[in-house]
Amino acid sequence: MIEVSNLTFSYSHLPFMEQITFDVKEGEIFGFLGPSGAGKSTLQKILIGLLTGYSGKVSVAGFDVGKKPAGFYETIGVGFEFPNFYEKFTAAENLDFFSSLYKTSCISTADLLSMVGLSADADKKVASFSKGMKSRLNFVKAIAHRPKVLFLDEPTSGLDPTNAQVMKNIIKQLRADGTTIIITTHNMHDATELCDRVAFIVEGKIRALDTPHQLMLARRENKIAYSYLQNGVEMATETLQSEISKDSHFMELLAHNQLLTIHSQEPSLDDVFREITGRSLK
Repeated sequence: MIEVSNLTFSYSHLPFMEQITFDVKEGEIFGFLGPSGAGKSTLQKILIGLLTGYSGKVSVAGFDVGKKPAGFYETIGVGFEFPNFYEKFTAAENLDFFSSLYKTSCISTADLLSMVGLSADADKKVASFSKGMKSRLNFVKAIAHRPKVLFLDEPTSGLDPTNAQVMKNIIKQLRADGTTIIITTHNMHDATELCDRVAFIVEGKIRALDTPHQLMLARRENKIAYSYLQNGVEMATETLQSEISKDSHFMELLAHNQLLTIHSQEPSLDDVFREITGRSLK
């Protein structure tokens, strides 16, 4: 669905991205992860045709993006992190207007608002909306025309846990329906939960690309954390999972049923990212 080969892009003659190559399969959720300024947003802007002047091949849904072919924007949907609306229009008026720009039949405004719990706010002016409400409205604006490829920039930014989960559930359903989704984020939890594969981007280069599970599995050993009482005080320690049978203290506590708690500690994507790049996702 997306093919990028030997992509190179420069700002003011200074190389910013060099020899970027990757592909995204149809119906896949693919994540770009990296700190601010790493090149995530630049790459997304190239993929949606907002930035030109690059070298290499960029193909989205069968379209050569560099040629900006007719029908391209009927095929993709884009949800920017900082949404743009007509603030004096109501939520329903905004969706009606943006839906009218497409030739294809769009999802009804009532259904879009219902998806993200904004039905009761349909006739309120967007100027009165909170950041989270605007984020939800921005999301359904991007999917109104049933795009084949959906680009989302920090899709859960500004949302409370409940609404963030609603958004994630919709994203998963879109994938199940065959939509290809690109998520640009530095939120490791969203990436772990949603993405089939992720690419770590630092200083305009892809440093790693794989499934979240494989990245976490390959880079760091799991640990076992446990706690126990010592002179009436709760103590906590950890050991490598592969070394647990050699931990005589743990084995003694286990044998005498003196463990208070025990749980595994798997590495997070943030752990893996720091190990690979020496940087934080934050």
